[in-house]
Amino acid sequence: MTIKDIARESGYAVGTVSRVLNNHPDVSDKAREQIMAVVEKYNFRLNRNAKYLKQQAKRGIAIVVKGSGNMLFAAILEKIQGLVRKKGYVCQIYYIGEEENELEHAIQLCRERQPQGIFFLGSNRAHFQEYFAEITVPCVLVTNSAKNWGFENLSSVSTDDVMAAAAAVEHLLTLGHENIGILGGHVEYSQAASPRYQGCVRAFEARGYSFSPKRQYEPALFSMEEGYRAMGRLLDKMPELTAVFVMADVMAVGAIRAIRDRHLKVPENVSVIGFDGIELGRYLHPKLATIRQNGMHIASRSVEILHDMIENGSGATHEFVPFEVISGESAIQRSEACI
Repeated sequence: MTIKDIARESGYAVGTVSRVLNNHPDVSDKAREQIMAVVEKYNFRLNRNAKYLKQQAKRGIAIVVKGSGNMLFAAILEKIQGLVRKKGYVCQIYYIGEEENELEHAIQLCRERQPQGIFFLGSNRAHFQEYFAEITVPCVLVTNSAKNWGFENLSSVSTDDVMAAAAAVEHLLTLGHENIGILGGHVEYSQAASPRYQGCVRAFEARGYSFSPKRQYEPALFSMEEGYRAMGRLLDKMPELTAVFVMADVMAVGAIRAIRDRHLKVPENVSVIGFDGIELGRYLHPKLATIRQNGMHIASRSVEILHDMIENGSGATHEFVPFEVISGESAIQRSEACI
C-alpha cells in the first residue's frame, strides 16, 4: 500500500493524501475523514525515511511565460507568485520567446523538474492541440480561454477577448471614426490576437462597415519597439486613418511615438485605444484610452483553480473575468480632431 494507492481508493489527489498524513491544516474535514478511513482500513504507516527524501524536492509550480515585454503579464505574474507561496508551493518561472513553442518547453519541464502544476501565460492553440496530451499534471491557461479545447486537466481564466476587442472598435466608431486601423499580434500563432481580431471584424460588420485586413490590419509582436514599427507600416499604407485600435497597451506606447515622429498629434490627428489597462497607460500624455483587464482577479482565480485541481482532483474550469472600457484622453470625437 502506497500513498498513490490511498489516493486512488479515496478519490483524492496524492497531494491531498500527503497533507492529511502530515497533519497539514489546509484540508477539508470531509477529505480528511475519507482519506483516514482508507488509511485505517489498510493499517497504513507512513515511511518517515521516504518522507524525508521526498521533502528534499520542493513543491514546484512551473510558470511558462511567452515574451518578456508584456507588462500585464508582469503584474499578473507578481500576484501569482505571492499567492502560490501562501499555498505552500514554490514558483519556477520560465520565459520563452513569443514565437516559441510553449508546449515543447512544458513537456521538457515535466520530464526534468516534475512540477505539480503549470501556469501558461501566452499560448498558441495549435501547439496545445498537437502536444498537450503528453502533459498529465493540472494546468491553467492565464489570460486566454481554453474552453472548447477538450482537455480535462487544462483550465483557463481570461477576459472575453472577442467581446473586449469589439468594444474597443465600437468605442472608436461611436466617436465618429470610420478610417480605423488595427495593430495586433500574428493571428496564426498568437492566441490573444486571434479572438481579438474576430472581435474587430464583428464590430465593423455590426455597424455595416467593411473591413480590409490587407489595408487596415498590421501584425507585430507585443512590444513597444514592434508597436512603433508596425504603426509606421500602417500609416504608410493607410495615411487617411484617424484612429487605431492597438491590441496591447505596450504596443500602443510605441505606436503613439511613431505617430508623433510623423509630425502628427494624438489624439487630434489620430485617436488611439489600447488593450490591457497596464499602469503605465495612466501616466502617458495623453492618458491612454484602453480596455482594462482585471489582472489581479485573473491571477487570484487562476491560483485558486490550479490549487483545487492539484489538491482535490477537480476537473477543468473555464472563467471569463469582466473587462472595462477606459475612455482616457488618447481617443476623442472625430468632430473635435484636426481635419
